[in-house]
Amino acid sequence: MKKTFRASLLSALVGMGALVTHSATFADEVKWPTRPIQVVVIANPGGDTDFNARTMAKYFNQITGKTMVVTNVAGGGGTLAAEQVKGAAADGNTILFTHPGQLIVNEVAGLTEDSFETFDISCIAGVDKSTVFVASKQSGVTSMQDLIDKSKANPGSITYGTEMGSFSHLQGLMLEKLTGAKLKMVDGGTVADRVVGMLGGRLDMGAITYGSVQDYVQGGQMVALGQPNAERNAMLGDVPTLKEQGLDITMDKPYVVAFPKGTDPAIVKKMSDIMQQITEQPAYAEDLKKFKQPVAFYGTEDAKQILAKTREDFMQFKDELRKAK
Repeated sequence: MKKTFRASLLSALVGMGALVTHSATFADEVKWPTRPIQVVVIANPGGDTDFNARTMAKYFNQITGKTMVVTNVAGGGGTLAAEQVKGAAADGNTILFTHPGQLIVNEVAGLTEDSFETFDISCIAGVDKSTVFVASKQSGVTSMQDLIDKSKANPGSITYGTEMGSFSHLQGLMLEKLTGAKLKMVDGGTVADRVVGMLGGRLDMGAITYGSVQDYVQGGQMVALGQPNAERNAMLGDVPTLKEQGLDITMDKPYVVAFPKGTDPAIVKKMSDIMQQITEQPAYAEDLKKFKQPVAFYGTEDAKQILAKTREDFMQFKDELRKAK
């Protein structure tokens, strides 16, 4: 019997036309931006979150003629960046670029009392659809069904590398809940650390962006077990979805643009309008291919619905995440 798990409303909203639409309309004559805008990113340079923020900034500069400056404030699972923006003036000149790992998982895991409602959500600027569940060759795991069978036959025998209490940890917990498998959760560090751990045989599997493991999958050192997308992301090659394998599960990671609470709603809307215009640029779509990411956009109200439903779904894993901390 199939089991179903939705990590967000993203898949449902696609059917309602919530992805990129045309004719963005700027908020009525609000004079913004009038000076350089600081975008505080919750991650270090070089990763998918930073890439999306910098790509947004590139086209923001072109469209508005004003400078958007990216500042990386990593640490504390994104709490340091969030605190910086939370305490900034609500004048539209400071923006948080984040994802549910900071906005929702931190609250669920007990790292912060803040929720996504602590900020004024502007939009979802993109959605990561490049993550795959991947296993090392040494693990002997050859497919998702093989993973389920082996983990049920010998619970805890397969090590799942993650950062405990993080979004990837939550993905592993979701997989366990859906399949009834029992994995051994191991704190494997950053994505780069986990890749090294899998190559060295210390870790058996993980949920990692395909670009980070593509060479090893193609070289035979790793096996891509499945992508947790509603439909195949063709840029991942011949990697089946979990749904194709009888597991009706999606695990979207949207990138969220937010302002300090109390920001002028006209500014919040104008940022959403500008981001929509960015997503309509053909060159922007080409840039996203570097991270094997299709174009996606959700305006303010849809974004808030998505985050509220995601929070509701994640709360069922509160106890497990808080134990990990």
